[in-house]
Amino acid sequence: VKVSGAIRAPSHAQGLIMAFQPTRRFLFASPWHFIALGLGSGLAPKAPGTVGTLAALPFAIGLSQLPLWLSGCLIAATVALGTYACSRTARAMNEHDHGSIVIDEFAGLFITLWLLPAEPLWWLAGFTVFRLLDIAKPWPIRWFDSNVHGGWGIMVDDLIAGALSAAILILAGALL
Repeated sequence: VKVSGAIRAPSHAQGLIMAFQPTRRFLFASPWHFIALGLGSGLAPKAPGTVGTLAALPFAIGLSQLPLWLSGCLIAATVALGTYACSRTARAMNEHDHGSIVIDEFAGLFITLWLLPAEPLWWLAGFTVFRLLDIAKPWPIRWFDSNVHGGWGIMVDDLIAGALSAAILILAGALL
């Protein structure tokens, strides 16, 4: 069954609850969907969070080439626009934090790489540590993921994962 540019199919894990499968039509139905779904990277059929983070990597590398104040402003803008886009898109999907919403991975990776040296080995380490923390969701990431709702709730756990990833890597760099 198609519903506003999406396919609703029965979810076997949830019985009669309908799972939302966004389509390209849904992606382009609103600029907010396009932003929330990571410029389309969230439509990946497998591991959309990892695909979204990979899609964010060239942008994060580009940010690393800018002055800190400018890249910081662009990260703040990503967080603000991403929060609103997540709220609008999750409401349209009638589902909180659907796996295809990956703008939070973009923002988290931007924060991870922001203060790190602009070098390929650091980018790879940042990507890896961020994905590990985002997937494992140790405390306090898990608490925020479970207890904060709406667009901000979708974003905040990845922002914390990004900040923790950066701190871990900065500390590791200082110790090496």
